[in-house]
Amino acid sequence: MPQLYLGLMSGTSIDGVDAALVDFSGSHPRLLDCKTFPFPSSLCDELHQLCAPSDNEIELMGRADRAVAEVFAEASLQLLKDNYVRPDQVKAIGSHGQTIRHIPTGKHSFSLQIGDPNTLAALTGIDVISDFRRKDIALGGQGAPLVPAFHKAVFASQLKSRVVINIGGISNITYLPQRDSEDIIGYDTGPGNTLLDAWCKLHTGNNYDEKGQWAAQRSADPELLQLLCSHPYFSAPAPKSTGREQFNLPWLQLNLESISRNIDPQVVQATLVKLTTHTIAKQVLQFKDVEQVFLCGGGARNEFLVEELESELHECELFTTAELGVEADAVEAMAFAWLAYAHINKIQGSVASVTGATKGAILGTYCPGRE
Repeated sequence: MPQLYLGLMSGTSIDGVDAALVDFSGSHPRLLDCKTFPFPSSLCDELHQLCAPSDNEIELMGRADRAVAEVFAEASLQLLKDNYVRPDQVKAIGSHGQTIRHIPTGKHSFSLQIGDPNTLAALTGIDVISDFRRKDIALGGQGAPLVPAFHKAVFASQLKSRVVINIGGISNITYLPQRDSEDIIGYDTGPGNTLLDAWCKLHTGNNYDEKGQWAAQRSADPELLQLLCSHPYFSAPAPKSTGREQFNLPWLQLNLESISRNIDPQVVQATLVKLTTHTIAKQVLQFKDVEQVFLCGGGARNEFLVEELESELHECELFTTAELGVEADAVEAMAFAWLAYAHINKIQGSVASVTGATKGAILGTYCPGRE
Protein backbone atom coordinates (compact mmCIF):
# COMPACT_ATOMS: atom_id res chain seq x y z
CA MET A 1 0.00 0.00 0.00
CA PRO A 2 1.29 3.51 -0.78
CA GLN A 3 2.33 5.71 2.13
CA LEU A 4 1.69 9.17 0.73
CA TYR A 5 3.01 12.41 2.20
CA LEU A 6 2.99 15.97 0.92
CA GLY A 7 5.95 18.30 1.36
CA LEU A 8 5.57 22.08 1.12
CA MET A 9 8.54 24.42 0.85
CA SER A 10 8.74 28.17 0.36
CA GLY A 11 12.27 29.56 0.45
CA THR A 12 13.98 32.89 0.97
CA SER A 13 13.34 33.86 -2.65
CA ILE A 14 9.63 34.30 -1.72
CA ASP A 15 8.34 33.43 -5.18
CA GLY A 16 5.84 30.70 -4.27
CA VAL A 17 5.49 27.26 -2.75
CA ASP A 18 6.92 24.00 -4.06
CA ALA A 19 4.56 21.09 -3.38
CA ALA A 20 5.83 17.50 -3.60
CA LEU A 21 3.83 14.27 -3.42
CA VAL A 22 6.01 11.43 -2.12
CA ASP A 23 5.43 7.71 -1.58
CA PHE A 24 7.33 6.16 1.35
CA SER A 25 6.12 2.58 0.96
CA GLY A 26 9.36 1.33 -0.65
CA SER A 27 12.93 1.08 0.59
CA HIS A 28 13.57 4.58 -0.79
CA PRO A 29 11.09 7.47 -0.95
CA ARG A 30 9.68 7.95 -4.44
CA LEU A 31 8.75 11.35 -5.81
CA LEU A 32 5.40 11.11 -7.60
CA ASP A 33 4.99 14.76 -8.58
CA CYS A 34 6.23 18.23 -7.73
CA LYS A 35 4.86 21.58 -8.86
CA THR A 36 5.44 25.22 -8.00
CA PHE A 37 2.49 27.46 -7.15
CA PRO A 38 3.19 31.22 -7.16
CA PHE A 39 2.19 33.59 -4.39
CA PRO A 40 -0.19 36.41 -5.31
CA SER A 41 1.86 39.55 -5.94
CA SER A 42 0.18 41.36 -3.04
CA LEU A 43 1.21 38.57 -0.63
CA CYS A 44 4.76 38.63 -2.03
CA ASP A 45 4.95 42.34 -1.21
CA GLU A 46 3.74 41.70 2.34
CA LEU A 47 6.24 38.89 2.87
CA HIS A 48 9.15 41.00 1.63
CA GLN A 49 7.98 43.75 3.98
CA LEU A 50 7.95 41.30 6.89
CA CYS A 51 11.57 40.31 6.27
CA ALA A 52 12.70 43.67 7.67
CA PRO A 53 11.42 45.76 10.61
CA SER A 54 8.34 47.76 9.61
CA ASP A 55 5.29 49.53 11.05
CA ASN A 56 2.49 47.44 12.58
CA GLU A 57 4.32 44.27 11.61
CA ILE A 58 2.58 42.08 14.24
CA GLU A 59 -0.81 42.61 12.58
CA LEU A 60 0.76 42.23 9.14
CA MET A 61 2.40 38.97 10.26
CA GLY A 62 -0.84 37.62 11.72
CA ARG A 63 -2.75 38.21 8.49
CA ALA A 64 0.10 36.94 6.28
CA ASP A 65 0.32 33.82 8.46
CA ARG A 66 -3.23 32.89 7.43
CA ALA A 67 -2.76 34.01 3.81
CA VAL A 68 0.34 31.84 3.33
CA ALA A 69 -1.52 28.85 4.78
CA GLU A 70 -4.34 29.39 2.29
CA VAL A 71 -1.91 29.35 -0.64
CA PHE A 72 -0.27 26.22 0.80
CA ALA A 73 -3.69 24.55 1.11
CA GLU A 74 -4.67 25.44 -2.47
CA ALA A 75 -1.34 24.07 -3.72
CA SER A 76 -1.79 20.84 -1.75
CA LEU A 77 -5.31 20.19 -2.97
CA GLN A 78 -4.45 21.05 -6.58
CA LEU A 79 -1.44 18.70 -6.59
CA LEU A 80 -3.59 15.90 -5.19
CA LYS A 81 -6.30 16.57 -7.78
CA ASP A 82 -3.72 16.50 -10.58
CA ASN A 83 -2.60 13.05 -9.39
CA TYR A 84 -6.09 11.62 -8.70
CA VAL A 85 -5.32 11.31 -4.98
CA ARG A 86 -7.91 12.01 -2.26
CA PRO A 87 -6.92 13.98 0.87
CA ASP A 88 -7.83 10.97 3.04
CA GLN A 89 -5.16 8.93 1.21
CA VAL A 90 -2.40 11.26 2.45
CA LYS A 91 -0.81 10.42 5.79
CA ALA A 92 0.43 13.95 6.56
CA ILE A 93 1.68 17.23 5.15
CA GLY A 94 5.16 18.43 6.07
CA SER A 95 5.03 22.23 5.84
CA HIS A 96 8.15 24.33 6.14
CA GLY A 97 6.24 27.61 6.10
CA GLN A 98 7.70 30.92 4.96
CA THR A 99 10.72 32.20 6.86
CA ILE A 100 10.39 35.88 7.69
CA ARG A 101 13.26 36.15 10.19
CA HIS A 102 16.25 33.91 10.93
CA ILE A 103 18.46 35.03 13.84
CA PRO A 104 20.41 31.86 14.70
CA THR A 105 23.02 33.31 17.11
CA GLY A 106 23.09 35.29 20.33
CA LYS A 107 20.88 35.11 23.41
CA HIS A 108 17.34 33.89 22.65
CA SER A 109 18.18 33.07 19.04
CA PHE A 110 15.19 32.18 16.89
CA SER A 111 13.91 31.33 13.45
CA LEU A 112 10.37 32.36 12.54
CA GLN A 113 8.23 30.75 9.84
CA ILE A 114 4.62 31.65 9.07
CA GLY A 115 1.89 29.65 7.33
CA ASP A 116 -0.61 28.70 10.06
CA PRO A 117 -0.73 24.87 10.28
CA ASN A 118 -4.22 25.01 11.83
CA THR A 119 -5.58 26.80 8.77
CA LEU A 120 -3.71 24.42 6.47
CA ALA A 121 -5.09 21.38 8.32
CA ALA A 122 -8.63 22.76 8.39
CA LEU A 123 -8.68 23.58 4.67
CA THR A 124 -7.18 20.27 3.51
CA GLY A 125 -8.51 17.84 6.10
CA ILE A 126 -4.98 16.41 6.34
CA ASP A 127 -2.76 16.16 9.43
CA VAL A 128 0.03 18.76 9.30
CA ILE A 129 3.54 18.61 10.73
CA SER A 130 5.18 22.04 10.87
CA ASP A 131 7.49 24.23 12.97
CA PHE A 132 10.53 22.07 12.23
CA ARG A 133 13.27 24.47 13.34
CA ARG A 134 12.48 25.50 16.90
CA LYS A 135 13.12 22.12 18.58
CA ASP A 136 16.67 22.15 17.22
CA ILE A 137 17.16 25.76 18.38
CA ALA A 138 15.86 24.81 21.85
CA LEU A 139 18.60 22.15 21.93
CA GLY A 140 21.29 24.74 21.21
CA GLY A 141 21.36 24.39 17.42
CA GLN A 142 20.83 26.95 14.68
CA GLY A 143 17.70 25.27 13.33
CA ALA A 144 19.35 25.13 9.92
CA PRO A 145 20.09 23.65 7.55
CA LEU A 146 17.57 20.84 7.97
CA VAL A 147 17.88 19.07 4.62
CA PRO A 148 21.21 17.23 5.31
CA ALA A 149 19.43 14.41 7.18
CA PHE A 150 17.24 13.89 4.12
CA HIS A 151 20.27 14.13 1.81
CA LYS A 152 21.89 11.32 3.78
CA ALA A 153 18.76 9.16 3.64
CA VAL A 154 18.34 9.54 -0.12
CA PHE A 155 21.65 10.54 -1.73
CA ALA A 156 24.47 8.94 0.31
CA SER A 157 26.66 6.28 -1.33
CA GLN A 158 28.83 3.55 0.20
CA LEU A 159 31.09 3.70 -2.84
CA LYS A 160 31.95 7.41 -3.09
CA SER A 161 31.96 10.49 -0.90
CA ARG A 162 29.57 13.10 -2.23
CA VAL A 163 28.58 16.71 -1.73
CA VAL A 164 25.06 17.99 -2.34
CA ILE A 165 24.81 21.69 -3.16
CA ASN A 166 21.44 23.36 -2.75
CA ILE A 167 21.21 26.81 -4.31
CA GLY A 168 17.99 28.41 -3.14
CA GLY A 169 17.74 31.98 -1.91
CA ILE A 170 20.67 31.02 0.32
CA SER A 171 23.13 28.28 -0.66
CA ASN A 172 24.00 25.30 1.50
CA ILE A 173 26.10 22.18 1.16
CA THR A 174 25.98 18.69 2.64
CA TYR A 175 29.08 16.49 2.80
CA LEU A 176 28.13 12.81 2.67
CA PRO A 177 31.19 10.71 3.50
CA GLN A 178 31.54 7.26 1.99
CA ARG A 179 32.09 5.78 5.45
CA ASP A 180 29.00 5.52 7.66
CA SER A 181 31.19 5.96 10.73
CA GLU A 182 31.89 9.60 9.85
CA ASP A 183 29.48 12.43 10.65
CA ILE A 184 27.84 14.21 7.78
CA ILE A 185 28.58 17.92 7.61
CA GLY A 186 26.26 20.62 6.35
CA TYR A 187 25.91 24.39 6.56
CA ASP A 188 24.93 27.51 4.65
CA THR A 189 27.75 28.80 2.45
CA GLY A 190 26.20 32.23 1.85
CA PRO A 191 24.16 33.93 -0.88
CA GLY A 192 22.33 31.97 -3.55
CA ASN A 193 19.50 33.44 -5.62
CA THR A 194 18.18 36.12 -3.24
CA LEU A 195 20.76 38.79 -4.08
CA LEU A 196 20.84 37.84 -7.76
CA ASP A 197 17.06 38.12 -8.05
CA ALA A 198 16.84 41.37 -6.09
CA TRP A 199 19.55 43.09 -8.14
CA CYS A 200 18.08 41.83 -11.40
CA LYS A 201 14.60 43.09 -10.50
CA LEU A 202 15.98 46.47 -9.42
CA HIS A 203 17.75 47.05 -12.76
CA THR A 204 15.71 45.12 -15.33
CA GLY A 205 12.24 44.80 -13.80
CA ASN A 206 12.44 41.02 -14.21
CA ASN A 207 12.00 38.82 -11.15
CA TYR A 208 15.13 36.85 -12.02
CA ASP A 209 17.86 36.57 -14.66
CA GLU A 210 16.59 33.87 -17.04
CA LYS A 211 19.33 31.20 -17.33
CA GLY A 212 21.83 33.86 -16.19
CA GLN A 213 21.81 35.42 -19.67
CA TRP A 214 22.03 39.02 -18.43
CA ALA A 215 25.01 38.30 -16.17
CA ALA A 216 26.75 36.12 -18.78
CA GLN A 217 27.33 39.12 -21.05
CA ARG A 218 29.87 40.65 -18.64
CA SER A 219 32.73 39.61 -16.35
CA ALA A 220 32.98 39.94 -12.57
CA ASP A 221 34.64 42.99 -11.05
CA PRO A 222 37.67 41.71 -9.04
CA GLU A 223 37.69 44.58 -6.53
CA LEU A 224 33.99 44.27 -5.75
CA LEU A 225 34.26 40.48 -5.52
CA GLN A 226 37.12 40.71 -3.04
CA LEU A 227 35.18 43.24 -0.97
CA LEU A 228 32.04 41.08 -0.88
CA CYS A 229 34.07 38.00 0.02
CA SER A 230 35.47 39.81 3.06
CA HIS A 231 32.16 39.45 4.89
CA PRO A 232 32.98 37.72 8.19
CA TYR A 233 30.35 35.03 7.63
CA PHE A 234 32.50 33.36 4.97
CA SER A 235 35.41 32.76 7.35
CA ALA A 236 33.26 31.79 10.35
CA PRO A 237 33.49 28.12 11.36
CA ALA A 238 30.60 25.70 10.97
CA PRO A 239 28.01 24.99 12.25
CA LYS A 240 26.53 28.14 10.78
CA SER A 241 23.46 29.37 8.94
CA THR A 242 22.46 32.67 7.42
CA GLY A 243 19.71 34.47 5.57
CA ARG A 244 18.64 37.69 3.92
CA GLU A 245 19.21 39.42 7.29
CA GLN A 246 22.93 39.46 6.40
CA PHE A 247 22.97 39.27 2.60
CA ASN A 248 20.61 41.84 1.11
CA LEU A 249 20.51 44.87 -1.19
CA PRO A 250 21.45 47.42 1.53
CA TRP A 251 24.58 45.35 2.29
CA LEU A 252 25.44 45.26 -1.41
CA GLN A 253 24.82 48.99 -1.82
CA LEU A 254 27.14 49.78 1.12
CA ASN A 255 29.90 47.82 -0.55
CA LEU A 256 29.31 49.52 -3.88
CA GLU A 257 29.44 52.96 -2.21
CA SER A 258 32.83 52.15 -0.70
CA ILE A 259 34.32 51.78 -4.20
CA SER A 260 35.29 55.13 -5.71
CA ARG A 261 33.85 54.46 -9.16
CA ASN A 262 30.61 53.43 -10.76
CA ILE A 263 30.19 49.77 -11.70
CA ASP A 264 27.81 48.79 -14.47
CA PRO A 265 24.75 46.90 -13.10
CA GLN A 266 25.45 43.96 -15.42
CA VAL A 267 28.98 43.72 -14.06
CA VAL A 268 27.55 43.70 -10.55
CA GLN A 269 25.23 40.84 -11.54
CA ALA A 270 28.16 38.86 -12.95
CA THR A 271 30.07 39.56 -9.73
CA LEU A 272 27.18 38.28 -7.62
CA VAL A 273 27.18 35.05 -9.65
CA LYS A 274 30.90 34.73 -8.97
CA LEU A 275 30.34 35.46 -5.28
CA THR A 276 27.86 32.57 -5.08
CA THR A 277 29.99 30.08 -7.00
CA HIS A 278 33.30 31.04 -5.38
CA THR A 279 31.99 30.81 -1.81
CA ILE A 280 30.34 27.45 -2.55
CA ALA A 281 33.38 25.98 -4.33
CA LYS A 282 35.79 27.10 -1.60
CA GLN A 283 33.81 25.06 0.93
CA VAL A 284 33.33 22.01 -1.30
CA LEU A 285 37.03 21.76 -2.14
CA GLN A 286 38.05 21.42 1.51
CA PHE A 287 36.59 17.89 1.44
CA LYS A 288 39.52 16.22 -0.30
CA ASP A 289 37.89 12.84 -0.95
CA VAL A 290 34.86 14.15 -2.82
CA GLU A 291 34.51 12.89 -6.40
CA GLN A 292 30.85 13.61 -7.09
CA VAL A 293 28.91 16.81 -6.56
CA PHE A 294 25.13 17.00 -7.02
CA LEU A 295 23.34 20.28 -7.55
CA CYS A 296 19.74 21.10 -6.62
CA GLY A 297 17.55 24.13 -6.02
CA GLY A 298 16.48 26.95 -8.30
CA GLY A 299 20.10 27.88 -9.00
CA ALA A 300 20.44 24.70 -11.07
CA ARG A 301 18.37 26.47 -13.77
CA ASN A 302 20.87 29.34 -14.00
CA GLU A 303 23.09 28.04 -16.81
CA PHE A 304 25.72 30.75 -16.39
CA LEU A 305 25.98 30.07 -12.66
CA VAL A 306 26.32 26.33 -13.29
CA GLU A 307 29.08 26.95 -15.87
CA GLU A 308 30.96 29.13 -13.38
CA LEU A 309 30.56 26.50 -10.69
CA GLU A 310 31.81 23.78 -13.03
CA SER A 311 34.94 25.80 -13.79
CA GLU A 312 35.69 26.17 -10.05
CA LEU A 313 34.98 22.50 -9.32
CA HIS A 314 36.80 21.10 -12.36
CA GLU A 315 38.32 18.27 -10.30
CA CYS A 316 34.87 16.89 -9.42
CA GLU A 317 32.08 15.38 -11.46
CA LEU A 318 29.14 17.80 -11.33
CA PHE A 319 25.58 16.57 -11.84
CA THR A 320 22.11 17.64 -10.81
CA THR A 321 20.21 15.45 -8.36
CA ALA A 322 18.11 14.26 -11.33
CA GLU A 323 20.95 11.76 -11.83
CA LEU A 324 19.91 10.27 -8.48
CA GLY A 325 16.21 10.22 -9.31
CA VAL A 326 15.05 13.54 -7.82
CA GLU A 327 14.57 16.63 -9.99
CA ALA A 328 16.66 19.56 -8.77
CA ASP A 329 13.62 21.76 -8.11
CA ALA A 330 11.89 19.09 -6.02
CA VAL A 331 14.56 18.24 -3.44
CA GLU A 332 13.63 20.68 -0.68
CA ALA A 333 9.88 20.08 -0.90
CA MET A 334 10.55 16.34 -0.89
CA ALA A 335 12.75 16.84 2.18
CA PHE A 336 9.84 18.29 4.14
CA ALA A 337 7.64 15.37 3.14
CA TRP A 338 10.43 13.19 4.56
CA LEU A 339 10.57 15.26 7.74
CA ALA A 340 6.83 14.71 8.22
CA TYR A 341 7.36 10.97 7.63
CA ALA A 342 10.24 11.06 10.14
CA HIS A 343 8.05 12.79 12.74
CA ILE A 344 5.22 10.26 12.36
CA ASN A 345 7.66 7.34 12.53
CA LYS A 346 9.76 8.74 15.41
CA ILE A 347 12.92 9.20 13.32
CA GLN A 348 15.39 11.95 14.16
CA GLY A 349 15.14 14.70 11.53
CA SER A 350 18.06 16.85 12.66
CA VAL A 351 21.78 16.14 12.73
CA ALA A 352 23.65 17.61 15.70
CA SER A 353 26.95 17.76 13.77
CA VAL A 354 25.20 19.99 11.21
CA THR A 355 23.18 22.40 13.33
CA GLY A 356 25.36 22.50 16.45
CA ALA A 357 22.60 21.20 18.73
CA THR A 358 23.44 19.11 21.80
CA LYS A 359 21.71 16.14 20.16
CA GLY A 360 19.59 15.13 17.20
CA ALA A 361 15.83 15.25 17.63
CA ILE A 362 12.46 14.32 16.19
CA LEU A 363 11.39 17.61 14.63
CA GLY A 364 8.04 19.27 14.10
CA THR A 365 4.73 19.96 15.78
CA TYR A 366 1.63 17.89 15.02
CA CYS A 367 -1.63 19.59 14.04
CA PRO A 368 -4.55 17.22 13.31
CA GLY A 369 -6.60 17.73 10.18
CA ARG A 370 -8.88 14.74 10.76
CA GLU A 371 -10.99 15.24 13.88
